[in-house]
Amino acid sequence: MTQQPVWAGQHITVAGLGVSGISAARALAGLGADITVVDGGDSPVLRERAEKLRAEHISVRLGDGATLPPGTTLVVTSPGWKPTSPLFAAAAAAGVQVVGDVEIAWRLRGTGAPQGQDGGPAPWLAVTGTNGKTTTVRMLASILAAAGLRTTAVGNIGTPIIDVILSGEPYDVLAVELSSYQLHWAPSLRAHSAAVLNLAPDHLDWHGSMEAYAADKGRIYTGNQVACVYNDADKATEDLVREADVEEGCRAIGFTLSAPAPSQLGVVDGVLVDRAFVPDRQSQAQELAEVSDVQPPAPHNIANALAAAALARAYGVPATAVRDGLRAFRPDAHRMQHVADVSGVAYIDDSKATNTHAADASLAAYGSIVWIAGGLAKGATFDELVARAASRLRGVVLIGADRALIREALARHAPEVPVVDLDRTDTGAMAAVVREAARLATPGDTVLLAPACASMDMFTNYNVRGDAFAEAVRGLTAEGA
Repeated sequence: MTQQPVWAGQHITVAGLGVSGISAARALAGLGADITVVDGGDSPVLRERAEKLRAEHISVRLGDGATLPPGTTLVVTSPGWKPTSPLFAAAAAAGVQVVGDVEIAWRLRGTGAPQGQDGGPAPWLAVTGTNGKTTTVRMLASILAAAGLRTTAVGNIGTPIIDVILSGEPYDVLAVELSSYQLHWAPSLRAHSAAVLNLAPDHLDWHGSMEAYAADKGRIYTGNQVACVYNDADKATEDLVREADVEEGCRAIGFTLSAPAPSQLGVVDGVLVDRAFVPDRQSQAQELAEVSDVQPPAPHNIANALAAAALARAYGVPATAVRDGLRAFRPDAHRMQHVADVSGVAYIDDSKATNTHAADASLAAYGSIVWIAGGLAKGATFDELVARAASRLRGVVLIGADRALIREALARHAPEVPVVDLDRTDTGAMAAVVREAARLATPGDTVLLAPACASMDMFTNYNVRGDAFAEAVRGLTAEGA
């Protein structure tokens, strides 16, 4: 059993009164630490959360997220706080370490009930990447469960990993989604095996540069024991493997949508195959599943399935469990979700496509598209995305604060494609958007909500945006469009 750090008597400052901050505060207070939660905001929602924590004898300071409480011995930050935050500068000046909730969860392993097949802490199979993390982790959990293993999907997927570690559930292995933010603040993490699915510019305002963003993603490979899984189509992910400091014997395992080379998983004649975890990689390949077992069978989702399969196989899962787990898996809402067919036109909700990389994968999955796009661009440019999709676009409906950026890219790379530019950012605009898309579409087309932008200019989050789209599509059905 891993020796546990002593928490009792520590004076820990938790930065942020969100889900992960509250989870960390309660967990560490329960282990005897003296906790102060700080947050620069002071909204009614935050005040309500603060009162609940104060009732549990946890100190909360609102309206000041920059001053380090006296006597602090450790700072635990929520993922969204930037490394340049004044609180962290104060911590550095005082010689106080700053870590995240994932680091705390790693240090807490073994605190609850015995975990893992050997009675020790459950190993982590970890996934990161610009896009596809949640789907891949949920696929992985489905495969592990099909193998009869006690598992769950945790981390950036929505379930605070600290809560799972302290739950007392005797898991054999955990499927862990990690964001670049979480990895930045998790210096001790050492996964059994890990995958970086892809790399594209994202969150550069937080990281400062693409190089820093990639370096934080690459932290997931540090100390890997069995396999570092990379995307053969994305050289940057393989470069991260080459640079990683791993345990002796750890292997580089690629995944590809083509026929796999030795030490890769890939696709041959509509079959997912393994040439990595077989007795003779030079001459043998193990069939894992049919492409049709993956839903939806879009190229990027096949890649997700191969990455999940690689991690499962690294853990020793049999081929039949890969097949059964993929067959049982159903994607979350707002991820290329088929809403309805209306008048011979398919309506697809991929509101989760909040950046150009995700939208590119979504657009590549369909042949004739009326595209709904726009929102907050987060510094993105759209020329490459539009140029690649131009031949498949039958029409475009633009919404949101930064729609002009997409309109200008369309003018440069797809000038013949009809564009409807809706100068509205109210939540009721989605009904008008869908009506305009329906007007542009003909039987056989796909109306695709893949905004390539964040949603917060018009909606609380991408879920609310997707729900509004689905409701508007149902309105078309009711009208008999």
